[in-house]
Amino acid sequence: MKKPTTRLAALTLAAALALTACSADDADSPETGDTGGTETTGDVSIGLALSTLNNPFFVSLRDGAQAAADEAGVELVVTDARDDATQQADQVQNFLTQQLDAVLINPVDSDAAGPIVAPLVTGDVPVVAVDRGVNGAEVDAFVASDNVLGGTLAADALAEAIGEEGQVIVLQGVAGTSASRERGQGFTEGISAYPGIEVVAMQPADFDRAQGLDVATNLLQANPDVVGIFAENDEMALGAVQALGARAGQDVFVVGFDGTDDGMTAIEAGTMHASVAQQPEELGRAAVEAALALIAGDDVEETVSVEVVAVTRDSM
Repeated sequence: MKKPTTRLAALTLAAALALTACSADDADSPETGDTGGTETTGDVSIGLALSTLNNPFFVSLRDGAQAAADEAGVELVVTDARDDATQQADQVQNFLTQQLDAVLINPVDSDAAGPIVAPLVTGDVPVVAVDRGVNGAEVDAFVASDNVLGGTLAADALAEAIGEEGQVIVLQGVAGTSASRERGQGFTEGISAYPGIEVVAMQPADFDRAQGLDVATNLLQANPDVVGIFAENDEMALGAVQALGARAGQDVFVVGFDGTDDGMTAIEAGTMHASVAQQPEELGRAAVEAALALIAGDDVEETVSVEVVAVTRDSM
């Protein structure tokens, strides 16, 4: 087990590096996808390869990472793969070519991410996975919410809403992502504690609101007696709310995951029952801090967990 590094220590080490490092000073910014953040005059550059910026959760994650980079006086180069693993591979390869000091990756696909980061690992470039794990390659750290626990919390919240009995459906995320797999695992384990509840359908909607609407519409038509829906993120949950119309929060209760602003608004309005709230800004911040420590030669925890909590209108 690698030893933890405090935020203060990480930022102090980054400040020292900014005065001495020169390896990245002459590197051009990678011409890969969308970039974000303010360039700094420091010599430390960190790449952040995001799965998509077409999702408020990952926008918040980027903002948290940018805030940590700005505080440390280092450059953060952000790319948007637009949920395309091939494009993400090209973007990370460009990070390697440009000799960035560390890379943070939020994989489009956890399985595809292994080969993508393998050259970085071989080249001793620090790699930190954030929110979604990397399969098939040993990264230096994994910063994530406890998705299994979150799935269990979602099951408990949904069970409470429907009186611990009835039929429910599940909208799954992108197949192959650790987030979808772990949230689904936690929900399945949690809902098994309620013998009066039957999961009658599970189908991917790829963490997307429009697909959540379409998939939920089809599943509800095929299963008219459904009284509960668990969606593995808030975007799909909001699509399900659209599909339900006036039934949302009245006849059918929806539980999401992420705790996005739109999700919280729907909970306040009563159309969504609950969301398992993550802290995306803290995920981004913690990932940058882990990278700074690794660049400085310090050790970090192999897994850094960020707290999750189920939020309902009563708890807001």
